[in-house]
Amino acid sequence: MEFDRELISNGNPMEAVVGFSRAVRVGPFISIGGTAPVDVDGNTVGVGDVAAQTRQCIEVIKTALEQAGSGLQHVVRTRVILTDIDNWKAAIDVRKEYFCDVRPVDTIMAIDRFVNPEWLVELEADAIISAWNA
Repeated sequence: MEFDRELISNGNPMEAVVGFSRAVRVGPFISIGGTAPVDVDGNTVGVGDVAAQTRQCIEVIKTALEQAGSGLQHVVRTRVILTDIDNWKAAIDVRKEYFCDVRPVDTIMAIDRFVNPEWLVELEADAIISAWNA
């Protein structure tokens, strides 16, 4: 069985430079890569505030999922990537606001840094569109 591949863009000029998409939908599967806390103009949202940055990341993910014909209620996995693991609770408290009822699997990890030093967190998500929610 072969599935169509749909690339989802949010207009980030780096997509063409680096060769990535905000999200990719293949059949019923949607993957969203590292999502930074930036606004539509590419400015960092919530500098110094991991909760505000987490919220922005999830809102960007929500928009990408909706463009792909899905939504946050169909997320099956999230990954919370932090520059300081001690910020895990603030990030997870925000994540919980969006996913408390959905309860996707989750991974929390820390790295040394992101491309932009203002970013404290990035999120990734995977979702599925099933026959009853397509």
